[in-house]
Amino acid sequence: MTSKTSKGAPTTEQAKRKLEERLVRYAGIDTQSDEASSTVPTTTKQLDLQRLLVEELRSLGVVDVRLNDAGFVLATLPATEQGPIPTVAFLAHVDTAADYSGTGVRPIVHRDYDGEPFALPGDPTKRLDARSAPELLSKTGETIVTADGTTLLGADDKAGVAVIVTLAETLLSHPARRHGAVRVCFTPDEETGTGIGHLSLAELAADVAYTLDGEGLGEVTYESFSADKAVVRIAGVAIHPGKAKGKMVNALTLAAKLVTLLPEYARSPETTDGRDGFIHLVGMSGNASEAELHFILRDFERDGLEAHGEALRRVVSALGLLEPRAKLECTVERQYRNMRYWLENDMRPADLAVEAVRRAGVTPKIVPIRGGTDGSQLTERGLPTPNLFAGVHNPHGPLEWVSVEDMEKCLDVCLHLVDLWASEKKQT
Repeated sequence: MTSKTSKGAPTTEQAKRKLEERLVRYAGIDTQSDEASSTVPTTTKQLDLQRLLVEELRSLGVVDVRLNDAGFVLATLPATEQGPIPTVAFLAHVDTAADYSGTGVRPIVHRDYDGEPFALPGDPTKRLDARSAPELLSKTGETIVTADGTTLLGADDKAGVAVIVTLAETLLSHPARRHGAVRVCFTPDEETGTGIGHLSLAELAADVAYTLDGEGLGEVTYESFSADKAVVRIAGVAIHPGKAKGKMVNALTLAAKLVTLLPEYARSPETTDGRDGFIHLVGMSGNASEAELHFILRDFERDGLEAHGEALRRVVSALGLLEPRAKLECTVERQYRNMRYWLENDMRPADLAVEAVRRAGVTPKIVPIRGGTDGSQLTERGLPTPNLFAGVHNPHGPLEWVSVEDMEKCLDVCLHLVDLWASEKKQT
């Protein structure tokens, strides 16, 4: 497919150089968030990158740049076209997941990838090949960025951050380009699911938004998981193990029984894909006296999500009947809901994203995301926010990689979106 070059865009090679340099520089900054923290943001090290981004945007000529008290970077690129044109926001998160180390990231740039499997030098047991990275087979000749195998890369979502900064630079470098106001937002604590709740829609000040937090080339997402989290607390009966017969109720033993019972009620992430939901044990701690288990519940439909919660409650109830001397408690807390429920009422943001992908010379792929984004919560709160690809693969682990060429295509899609929204009118 032939790409429609967006007017006022940098050449492909110029864009690739800028995107690569920014990604490598940002990835070297440790920004892991911490779900156990109650601070806002959950880690102060996220602010190291946020402050750098403030200075970088200002150095590019963006004048309306600020870091707010909750750790969000916000900026505006003023409209160059008068009229009731919708304000478009582009968002990416700066934090990286806690699933794998994000300290001491050493990005490696593999230029002109030859299509062959390769080991990562920091840990040669970590290999990218047809099994671990099947999408890599179609990237021969491209520039691939990985970590060294001892950490995650953090392209989720620093690839999106690099694209948005380059988008801002491009728009500022071409003041004759016709567009409405464009808002830039870099968010903390997306991986914990807690960050975006500290940003008001009034502060973001946009009519439509896009998160750049997707994976494969051409992906447009307007459907996400619905999500809850659950905590099971078990209080046993502790006593000296030498005198325990008939008296001890080991909370950890009950916790283990709970885990073994769950497969009878629900599927786990490692056995599901597509539109399957799951119950996922993400943490367990305790001792013989008390134990605590943390779960995440996921499904694309409300009924399915409710069924997962009920399944967990049934298991907890059954264990309580088996061992009445123990005290078991299960609490389920709401997280976010499938963005489709709101976007299907006005598909214009998603439809224009699909058209922008086509104009960039890429075949659109409409895929539900088996997770959530900041856009899930923003959409539910009233700001339609589909999700766009940023070229990231294998996120949250040491085999994470990203194609610079895919990032360049993401930039092109964003420029086409700015063009397309310039022809739209605000809805009243």
